[in-house]
Amino acid sequence: MADRQLIINSNTSETRIALLEKDRVAEIFIERQRERGVVGNIYMGVVVRVLPGMQAAFIDIGTERTAFLYGGDVLDPELVREQRLDMGAQGLEDLNPEELRERSTKQRKPIEKLLREGQHIVVQVAKEPLGSKGARVTMFLSLPGRFLVIMPDFTHIGISRRIEDAAQRQQLTDLVKEIKPDDIGVIVRTAAAKIDAVHLQKDLKFLLKTWRNVDAKRRRAEPPALLYQDLDLALKTTRDLYSEEIERIVVDDLNTYEELKKFLTATIPGAAKRLVRYDEPVPIFDVYGIEMDIGRALSSRIELPSGGYLVIDQTEALTSFDVNTGKYVGKGNAHETILKTNLEAVKKIVSQLRIRNIGGIIVIDLIDMERPEDREIVYNALQEELKADKARTNVLRISELGLVQMTRKRTAESLERRLMEPCAHCEGRGRVRSTATEAYDLLREIRRHTVQTGQTSITVKVRDDIRRWLEVEERTLFNDLIQEFGLKIEFRQTQLSNEMLTEAPYEV
Repeated sequence: MADRQLIINSNTSETRIALLEKDRVAEIFIERQRERGVVGNIYMGVVVRVLPGMQAAFIDIGTERTAFLYGGDVLDPELVREQRLDMGAQGLEDLNPEELRERSTKQRKPIEKLLREGQHIVVQVAKEPLGSKGARVTMFLSLPGRFLVIMPDFTHIGISRRIEDAAQRQQLTDLVKEIKPDDIGVIVRTAAAKIDAVHLQKDLKFLLKTWRNVDAKRRRAEPPALLYQDLDLALKTTRDLYSEEIERIVVDDLNTYEELKKFLTATIPGAAKRLVRYDEPVPIFDVYGIEMDIGRALSSRIELPSGGYLVIDQTEALTSFDVNTGKYVGKGNAHETILKTNLEAVKKIVSQLRIRNIGGIIVIDLIDMERPEDREIVYNALQEELKADKARTNVLRISELGLVQMTRKRTAESLERRLMEPCAHCEGRGRVRSTATEAYDLLREIRRHTVQTGQTSITVKVRDDIRRWLEVEERTLFNDLIQEFGLKIEFRQTQLSNEMLTEAPYEV
């Protein structure tokens, strides 16, 4: 079997893509037509509200929720010109957006000096809406191709950090200088490392044409308006993940197959030969065992090879991983048992970060390691595993309490949030009120109802487990209430399996 494959399951409503590494699921991407992603889209928006105290603004881009624009993502044309002149005077290249943000923090004008309510601005979505938050947008625009990314507001040439060879970096810089317009910034992507100049020129020509179309729409658009929509999931994921290591791209939908074939033929030399059409009756994700991996990726407990396990808890603010030895007791001394479990855990944790697309703040509660050298071994193992992760991460060293604090760049909803929704019965808390709690609440509600209405004949619609608790476990308390008010109570049963999920546990 191939070392790396892209498996694409698509229909008119949903597209699912799995990246397999050595026959194991490494990453999963899902997009539904009704909830199509907006990252990369460019809009003509309207400033709805400027918040000086937060140095941020809310922008109406025509989506359900207003987008959020942070002050550091506001483009100040005057500051860009000043920086450009300053860099030119020093004989240096123009700043790229990241450098501009870093160097201009103190020089940047307050957001209220740059934006006003009702103002029309062009923004690009940097992060999908997450939870109750709207999309995060930026005024630093970029258009990605297969080999290059262009930045219309800059003139900088950047080379992917993953291209480490100094001579190759210089060669690519010189090549791009010859072919790019003076008023456009260009970033060379990792995929361009060993590509011919003709393909870079072709990619640049396509991106410049795309930008001219966006610019033309901008001049006549009535905001809020969509100026540019990024590729659909199948094309975008293939564009971003394809490399010489991808040996096969297997697609089960004919229309998606045809679109991909045209796209690959036009943009990635030789890639179309690796495209395979799957047309067997057995679902493609079943054949590759991907459905089972998706099911496991939605579980809060993940087993480790030696018998230990992870408990994963995702909240809106952060995600925690709790490492436990479980049934594993080891064969040597305690620190060897703990070290082995922690080493298995960090490997599995990175795998789950990628599969579940978990981002933001992450806390890993490892099993306590007394020896500093053991903590160093586990930390290095974690860093090594993260090399396979394309998302940007920042990891602090393991504390004496065995805690790892880290961040992982988040641009879209996690797999759990994309495929699941809060429980209607427990309001998303993941736990439900116990039968005893509901029974005691019911007794209080009967008392309250009797005092307020004076009625002594009461009908109670109640789950059977709560009725049994009152009549058996708390019979004395229940009878005391009946005698106190001279009540006559008739119970009517609800269906535990169905109604408890959508209705109150009892009704007086």
